Amino acid sequence: MEIPEKLNSHTYQMTILVFQKVKKIWQKQFRSFKNRLQILIFWYEFIQKGVTEVRDVGNVPDVYTQNMLLETENKNLKKDLKHYKQAADKAREELLKIQKERDFHRMHHKRTVQEKNKLINDLKGLKLHYASYEPTIRVLHEKHHTLLKQKMLTSLQRDRAVKQISRIQATSMYAVSGCGNSVPEIRAIPGREKEYAPEGPTQNDLHGTREQDKYKTKMKNKMDSKFPTAMQPNPNLYFCKENNRPAKFDYKLNNIFRLHSLPVSCIAIHPRKDILVSCGEDHIWKLVGLPKGNVLLTGCSHTDWLSNCCFHPSGNKLATASGDTTVKLWDLSKGNCILTFEGHGHAVWSCTWHTCGDFVASSSLDTTSKIWDVNSERCRCTLYGHTDSVNSIEFFPYSNTLLTGSADKSLSLWDARTGKCEQTLYGHMHSINDATFAPRGHIIASCDSCGVTKLWDFRKLLPIVSIDTGPSPGNEVNFDLSGRVLAQASGNGVIHLLDLKSGAIHRLMGHENEAHTVVFSHDGESLFSGGSDGTVRKWS
Repeated sequence: MEIPEKLNSHTYQMTILVFQKVKKIWQKQFRSFKNRLQILIFWYEFIQKGVTEVRDVGNVPDVYTQNMLLETENKNLKKDLKHYKQAADKAREELLKIQKERDFHRMHHKRTVQEKNKLINDLKGLKLHYASYEPTIRVLHEKHHTLLKQKMLTSLQRDRAVKQISRIQATSMYAVSGCGNSVPEIRAIPGREKEYAPEGPTQNDLHGTREQDKYKTKMKNKMDSKFPTAMQPNPNLYFCKENNRPAKFDYKLNNIFRLHSLPVSCIAIHPRKDILVSCGEDHIWKLVGLPKGNVLLTGCSHTDWLSNCCFHPSGNKLATASGDTTVKLWDLSKGNCILTFEGHGHAVWSCTWHTCGDFVASSSLDTTSKIWDVNSERCRCTLYGHTDSVNSIEFFPYSNTLLTGSADKSLSLWDARTGKCEQTLYGHMHSINDATFAPRGHIIASCDSCGVTKLWDFRKLLPIVSIDTGPSPGNEVNFDLSGRVLAQASGNGVIHLLDLKSGAIHRLMGHENEAHTVVFSHDGESLFSGGSDGTVRKWS
């Protein structure tokens, strides 16, 4: 079969084109081979010359290897992208939640601000309202104090009137009985030259029989004592007015009396003689002569530590309070216990005599105070009101008013005749250890377990000043007879002397340990303090 001419020419042309393309490809491959061969030549030349080493060069990557690496990296990036998308979604959810909480708290804050502003406005209104009542409260307070004074004056006038009526009735009865013209005869008592003469056995028996008969007669005729209604004026008022001597503060340690084997709890000065009595935690009290410090008498009837003691106004008897829950009365002329009062449920902290000498008051750990009748030998009244231990008790001089200081941080004033609390003073932040009246009676001093001493105006029943000598506790406070100096026995062994006129505080350093008690002599020239080492120290 013959091939057409046109077809042959076309096939020829196609063959030529194919050969040209194949030629180009072979030329290209040859060039590439030549270039590779040239590279290999240079490479081996470099190796021979030592320019490079075979171990420094790894495999030469080709396109396939590079594509595989890129695909692997792409897959890792896609995984990271997916993880980041999940984290972003979670963060978006957390953000929405936080925004909702923020909006809630913002609304709550706005509401709180509105309530606060409302409360501030209400508080301002209440302050204005309270300020409008302050003058009225002040006037009512003054009226209250005025009425209290009038009440006390009225009660005194009533007592005087009752006494005058009783005197008039007695006089009229005496006149009616026909004895109005008789005058009682007053005879002088001869001297007692034989008072201290030695007595024989018969005389001793006779004396004992007489004492027993007197005691039996007294027991048969026991009657309650009556509180005095017309008290004599306080002689300390005139003494303080006449005493113009400057107050003394330059005390120096003069002598040390070693009287007890355990701490000294109380010191009391005899009202008329140069004698003091000291009580200790060794269950005994000692009567000491001054200025030598010789022991005159010792009492040892208590079964537990002694906490306090007080002289009878006449000085012939002594009252002691003890941890054995009793109060004992002692006859100092014989040195024996003549009466024991029992009734407190816990330790008795303090005791005090009434000015008339017929009553003794005591305070106890059982939160009560008691008034004891010496003649009828019984408890006349129990004072309830404190909520904690009553640590101190004292009669106001020449009156029927009692002062108590308690661990419930309050001072109370009581009417001994009725047993009712007339007034309570608040201001201490800690337990009150001791409280006392100034000799003139116009100031009350108190000290607490944190060393704070407060002065109170007894007439206005208001605080005057507060003195902080802490942190050691103030164990006892006492005025000198002029009422211008206040002494405080401190737990760190320092005796603080406060000048009530200038406010200056003087310190006496001499105790090695804690100082429990302090008291002035009657002339103010000496000061006595007792400490936990069982000694009594004299300062002059």
